[in-house]
Amino acid sequence: MKIHLVDGTYELFRNHFGAPPKKTSDGREVGATLGLLRSLYMLLTSPGVTHVACAFDHVIESFRNDLFAGYKTGEGVDPDLLAQFPLAEQGVAALGVVVWPMVEFEADDALATAALRFSQDKSVKQVLVCSPDKDLAQLVSGKRIVCWDRRREIVIDEAAVVEKYGVHPASIPDWLALVGDSADGYPGVPGWGAKSASAVLARYKHLESIPEDAGKWRISAISAGRAASLAASLASHRKEVLLYRKLAALREDVPLKEKLADLEWHGAHERLKDFCHEWGETKLPLRITRWRS
Repeated sequence: MKIHLVDGTYELFRNHFGAPPKKTSDGREVGATLGLLRSLYMLLTSPGVTHVACAFDHVIESFRNDLFAGYKTGEGVDPDLLAQFPLAEQGVAALGVVVWPMVEFEADDALATAALRFSQDKSVKQVLVCSPDKDLAQLVSGKRIVCWDRRREIVIDEAAVVEKYGVHPASIPDWLALVGDSADGYPGVPGWGAKSASAVLARYKHLESIPEDAGKWRISAISAGRAASLAASLASHRKEVLLYRKLAALREDVPLKEKLADLEWHGAHERLKDFCHEWGETKLPLRITRWRS
């Protein structure tokens, strides 16, 4: 079997900017939620899709905000989008899909924990993490754990990670720490860019293995002068870069209670009809052919 793990936060953002807006009779915006539900139902009715779970950032903040003051928050996010997170969680659960609403951790941490756990089951042929988020590239393992960009129909296996980032999945947190991630709010190390980080980590894999003496690097793609500059910047930002890597590294110890069998989809719950009626959606319940008794 294949396991499909959906990044609900990404899907909700994507539908907020892509799906038609829609307001309820009392003025609430629900367009992103309905777009997500339609998209998720398309996934559930696709051939070979049997076991599905969806993770959300129930709140944008997490334990990482306690580690770094500049880490991402909900500030600046459209209030109409933020208000739909609880609606989306309710709707997806009513659709019959396991929902992981994260508070202390992030949705990515839940996906990481689930991917590691379920990939170890011999009955699982492949785990597909449904998101193009670069943070999730660190989860990829050969062709057994892959990321799937559903919008562009691109499957990202380990070879694709290496082709795109120049490093293997295990080095992605180190790569992000050096380059920085504006979406998550940490800046990276001055002077380091994607190409230099890829070239160095392709040889040394992790930050601790990079020689402090740039004369020992022996990386043909980087000149001696450039290597000296990079090494000096890394040395002067050693404490920060290790923190950035800790921010980038996904946790694999989220206390998810579900077992593999709990992820099997058995149809939508009747309460979904009530939600759709409340949100002014008449077509989706008519499309659903599988309901739980």
